Amino acid sequence: MGMQEKQKTGRHGRAARKSPPAEPPRREIIINATIGETRIAILEDGKLVEFYVERPEHERMLGNIYLARVLKTIKGMQAAFLDIGESQDAFLPYADMGDLVRIYTHVDQLPPDEHGIRKELVGKEQLRVGDTVLVQVTKEPLGTKGARVSTRISIPGRFVVLIPDENIVGVSKKITDEAEKRRLRRLAKALKPQDCGIIVRTVAAGKPESVLRVDLENLLQIWDRIQRRVQREKAPCLLYKEVGMTSSVVRDLFTPDVAKLVVDSKKLAKDILGYVKEVAPELADRIELYQGKTPIFDAYDVERQLERALSRKVWLKSGGYLVIDQTEALVAIDVNSGKFLSRADQEQTNLKINLEAAREIARQLRLRDLGGLIIIDFIDMREPANRRRVYDELRRELDKDRAQYNILPMSKFGIVELTRERVRPSLVFTLSEPCPVCGGSGRLVSKTTLATKIERWIKSFRAKSKERSVELHVHPEMAKYLTSGLRSRIRRMMWKLLVKIDVVEDDSLAMDDFRFISKKTGEDITAEYA
Repeated sequence: MGMQEKQKTGRHGRAARKSPPAEPPRREIIINATIGETRIAILEDGKLVEFYVERPEHERMLGNIYLARVLKTIKGMQAAFLDIGESQDAFLPYADMGDLVRIYTHVDQLPPDEHGIRKELVGKEQLRVGDTVLVQVTKEPLGTKGARVSTRISIPGRFVVLIPDENIVGVSKKITDEAEKRRLRRLAKALKPQDCGIIVRTVAAGKPESVLRVDLENLLQIWDRIQRRVQREKAPCLLYKEVGMTSSVVRDLFTPDVAKLVVDSKKLAKDILGYVKEVAPELADRIELYQGKTPIFDAYDVERQLERALSRKVWLKSGGYLVIDQTEALVAIDVNSGKFLSRADQEQTNLKINLEAAREIARQLRLRDLGGLIIIDFIDMREPANRRRVYDELRRELDKDRAQYNILPMSKFGIVELTRERVRPSLVFTLSEPCPVCGGSGRLVSKTTLATKIERWIKSFRAKSKERSVELHVHPEMAKYLTSGLRSRIRRMMWKLLVKIDVVEDDSLAMDDFRFISKKTGEDITAEYA
């Protein structure tokens, strides 16, 4: 078998018989704002399919644009390392560069352009140490690896994406109405600025020219400001910061097919409503402020599904199960028959489990945000037609994923290999941290995640109990994390939830565990309000 099949291209062999279009799932966006983080859940028919976390102390870099300085070029790797002014150097593969690259150094003798900027176009192989280049982060740092960057810049708006220095016009492939595609392409060609490309996004379907024009003008103003800053600043320098995770989710995912967006913070609800009224007023009445006493993620069954998403084993309705092992090199997924019992022949039994597994695997990849090389070991099936059915089902479900993927056909041994785009750390890495005891080979729930669990417990306690004072027992490291600073996390919890909390250090507890003791009875009440 040759190189991997390109993402979402034609099928191998004969086309599968088309089944009637399925009813689209009911999509909901649920946002939980706590003191330490904002959590965003995407639900489809009540099932958790995507999850995002935004934390003040871990600002995301994806989409940021930097004026960078070349530190090292490595011909053998066909790549360069750049100083972008962050704690880790950025990695620039030549494959993520255009044929010609704009550099902004060693060019004092060149005439300035319309922005007063002197720049030179060079081939990627001519990039030199000390050169200054404009780059954008395409992949978040992970562990010891710095951010991955590209010289191909794109600035997304609500309805269009501006691509400077490119001569392209594109329309989202998710718009299936051919007449609407042609209309949007005509509009895009008419609106396209000189020396810039433009891609029309899915939510632009049905929008008039005036709406696209305003969005494009805003993006052009951003690009103009970036160009002017290039003239003033010296590398390394952050020139443009992409909007935060919550704002980007609302911009990119709050589309007409979303039934509602529910948020439990008045301030955040007000901010989101203000933005939506400007760009998509027809969606404003779908924004709800959650005011229930039960924590929002419990009310929508997100918390339970999130706990399951961190488990190595995932049970299927049929009684079969998946085992998901994530390593630095790859992700291995094993499909097992488990408790499944059937009087039907073994081939049909295996087919039924594999079809259910294919659907669940695609969901788990999205939810856990697993990327890189993924190996799936399905239960053996003798019939090539059955292997084809499972493969087609997997592809159908993967097509719902926004991340790009490459996939190979299923082998006769039931093995499927695929790669999935990785732009940020997986769910496990986001919600956990290396264990200090075992030298990083294991992982514990992160302090921020544990603080959110503690806040959720206190909110439940506040709603169900008349007591207004408790003792919180945690590991000394966690106690330090909660109580440090004048505006410590525990003080902000007390002010927000109106409960007095005495933090007690307890080195008998694991670093990712906690206990609540009633001040009134002296009893452990952790399980009662969990």
